[in-house]
Amino acid sequence: ETGLEAIDAIEAFTFDLKGVEAFDTGNIIKYICRWKQKDGVRDLKKAQWYLNHLINHVEKENEKV
Repeated sequence: ETGLEAIDAIEAFTFDLKGVEAFDTGNIIKYICRWKQKDGVRDLKKAQWYLNHLINHVEKENEKV
């Protein structure tokens, strides 16, 4: 509707990320962008799952340092 594509936002926000960080961030953006037009609360819960997964990953990485 606005001419913005989720894939463009995902590419912009993940260009410097790798692996789990890129994958989870991309999915968070995807589900947040589409929740109202697609699967509603189900998409919000998917975004939440990927966010929790990313938080756990980053916390584990920070413990290694």
